[in-house]
Amino acid sequence: MKTTRQVSLDTPPPRYSRKDPVSIREFREMVLVYYREHGRDLAWRRTMDPYRILVSEIMLQQTQVERVAIKYPVFLAAFPDFPSLADSPLSEVLAVWQGMGYNRRAISLQKCARRVIDEFDGVLPQDPEILATFPGIGRATASSICVFAFNLPVVFIETNIRRVFIHFFFGDHEEVNDSAILPIAQEALPVQDPRTWYNALMDLGTVLKKTGENPNRRSRHYTKQSAFEGSDRKIRGSILRLLLAEKNLTQEDIIGKYSEDPIRIARILHDLADEGFIACSGSSYTITSR
Repeated sequence: MKTTRQVSLDTPPPRYSRKDPVSIREFREMVLVYYREHGRDLAWRRTMDPYRILVSEIMLQQTQVERVAIKYPVFLAAFPDFPSLADSPLSEVLAVWQGMGYNRRAISLQKCARRVIDEFDGVLPQDPEILATFPGIGRATASSICVFAFNLPVVFIETNIRRVFIHFFFGDHEEVNDSAILPIAQEALPVQDPRTWYNALMDLGTVLKKTGENPNRRSRHYTKQSAFEGSDRKIRGSILRLLLAEKNLTQEDIIGKYSEDPIRIARILHDLADEGFIACSGSSYTITSR
């Protein structure tokens, strides 16, 4: 009787052949067994509503699952569908978004909602090529949306998926390019239920990050996230929170709140205005109304 190889997160990992279809099928079985035994119960996995999937995918960009799990139901309660998000003032969207970080995602999400309403009759397209042209959505996120909202068998690589394939197929490589991973990902993908498959890969990849050395350090696409403390990103978020609370402040008022170089604060204000977060009327800054 055939036995399924169990998941081992030890070093060295079990070896799967990159060129042997049987080995790749065994790898697929192993990943799905892991998911059946250890898969996470997450709110966005209990729906295939395209709007809710879009919200979760934008939130999950560069944000830990635990934080998204808290903010996701709060955001949906405030903006339950495309029309409500599209029609809301940006100040309300940003207020609900607070705590998620990377605030430009909130603007992108609202712009996506407006595009769905204006160009697609309120229906999210099921084409990753079209979705990749939406604000804040790259190829990987577009493909992920198509998988989780429409269960389409789209091949794509993101950080957790990359980590799994490097760990189990490239243990003998010091540097791995995504172009080497893609054919294996294509072969391993079960076309009947890609949604479950990608959930399984992402859960396993999350665990691998916490077990020993991160396999993604051997990826040619690996970049270490820059420090948050003292960064422009931290100051940007602080300024937005300040304007959400105070509603209307001059540049001098805002500069006076910080012990930073006034030229740096002025530049950040200019960038926030250019990106559509805030508006300047006379000498005063406010959160953009639309």
